[in-house]
Amino acid sequence: MAQSPDNAGETEQISGGHLVAKALKAEGVDTIFTLCGGHIIDIYDGCVDEGIDVIDVRHEQVAAHAADGYARITGKPGCAVVTAGPGTTDAVTGVANAFRAESPMLLIGGQGALSQHKMGSLQDLPHVDMMNPITKFAATVPHTERAADMVSMAFRECYHGSPGPSFLEIPRDVLDATVPVDKARIPQPGGYRASTRSAGDPDAVQKLADLLVKAEKPCILLGSQTWTCRATDSAVKLVRELNVPAFCNGAGRGTLPPADPLHFQLARRYAFQNSDLIIILGTPFDFRMGYGKRLSPEATVVQIDLDYRTVGRNRDIELGIVGDADAVLTALSQAASGRTDNGASRRKSWVQELREVENAALQKRLPRQHSDSSPIDPYRLVHEINEFLTEDSIYIGDGGDIVTFSGQVIQPKSPGHWMDPGPLGTLGVGVPFAMAAKKAQPDKEVVCLFGDGAFSLTGWDFETMVRFDLPFIGIVGNNSSMNQIRYGQIAKYGEDRGRVGNTLGDVPYSTFAQMLGGYGEEVHDPADIAPALQRARESGKPSLINVWVDPEVYAPGTMNQTMYK
Repeated sequence: MAQSPDNAGETEQISGGHLVAKALKAEGVDTIFTLCGGHIIDIYDGCVDEGIDVIDVRHEQVAAHAADGYARITGKPGCAVVTAGPGTTDAVTGVANAFRAESPMLLIGGQGALSQHKMGSLQDLPHVDMMNPITKFAATVPHTERAADMVSMAFRECYHGSPGPSFLEIPRDVLDATVPVDKARIPQPGGYRASTRSAGDPDAVQKLADLLVKAEKPCILLGSQTWTCRATDSAVKLVRELNVPAFCNGAGRGTLPPADPLHFQLARRYAFQNSDLIIILGTPFDFRMGYGKRLSPEATVVQIDLDYRTVGRNRDIELGIVGDADAVLTALSQAASGRTDNGASRRKSWVQELREVENAALQKRLPRQHSDSSPIDPYRLVHEINEFLTEDSIYIGDGGDIVTFSGQVIQPKSPGHWMDPGPLGTLGVGVPFAMAAKKAQPDKEVVCLFGDGAFSLTGWDFETMVRFDLPFIGIVGNNSSMNQIRYGQIAKYGEDRGRVGNTLGDVPYSTFAQMLGGYGEEVHDPADIAPALQRARESGKPSLINVWVDPEVYAPGTMNQTMYK
């Protein structure tokens, strides 16, 4: 904070950067992710005074992804601070990913001085115009005394409806200037945001309770908003009391433990085709859901979401409820309680029917999960990772084909312990998500599976993990290919054109890890996977276990993508 001279009666002054830091502190932000630039350094100075940690990375995309990841892990908004021009454009991918994944984060970008507006100042670009389509709020801070006020405004917008990112650009002269403290509005913690926990239309909740109690073969899909809204307990209570089979996707994975009798993973297609009531919670009818076409046309379909624009998009529904997942599920349990027969006992045969389908699918795949072939079957790799995870392991998937394999096999043991990019399908989130997860939850183990192509995008920030002593266990499923795309090219154009623009070098990523001060091993034999993972765990360092997988094997999800048909 800039102090006035020791003249009696003079008003205390504060700079724009210090006002920003105070607003971040009021929101509960304890860490910013950044790459330095002359436009933004006064924010750093304010963060030092406010006790906010500054994690400096090697690429602005990493800063934005880390802010997104921090929000997902903590439930608090993440924050990235980048310089003007290329600093802000480098962060666009991270903001776009957070936008599609409904992740509340604030990107603060520098800007040339207002006094040089339209004069061609260094790194001047129309940032706000570029950010408008991929944020919930984007604006310029016009005056120093508004700096903290507009930060709080941006955070408020992050939580309007479904969460998402906001963007503020702050011109250099606005950020560096000082104003009297008593002229600046500095919002106080908890004093500028309303509750957003809507329980939905009570009549609609009651109608859903009636449908659920009467249903013979219901199922529920617990999507990412189950975790966003911290609805784990209410979801578990509902499915157990009413004996409703549950499937999880996105950040909703881990809501039920893998061994729970009502937790299903491999029988989803069968359930969607044979259920009489399907409840979709916090998941849009996007490409992951076949735009709603994978649901039986005879089923009664109910959709619950934070955003009214998502409800009923791409597919008609019988009932839509807009509200917070935890509040809606809590109200639903109450509405379904106190009845002579809530339908739980008569659904035992339906649960058993699904369990038989689930077990048959698992038994069909088990030989490959235990395969001793070399090159290594990707199913064997993801099986070993799943066996390796503990109750406290946060799992992160960053890749194409190899992560598609993992989605079928790897099951987090606890809520909030699964991270993937979300519907934008962004490669390169792995290292920044690991950075955010370990910084936010230092007592948790962080395990990240990379495709070799995905790791290459942001892998240099492995050094940031070493520099800030953020150990994690990284596994590269290395087939020297962008194999998901390779499959599509072969399918569309033939084997002789299957290696155009998708083939990578044979990179020993363990050496890369060692060069940067981490732990690394090469694995060619499937029997060596588990011991290598254990040694990485014991190293206490950021690590990369480079596992050479069979490039001629593709995940079923890759082969079923409609774009290749």
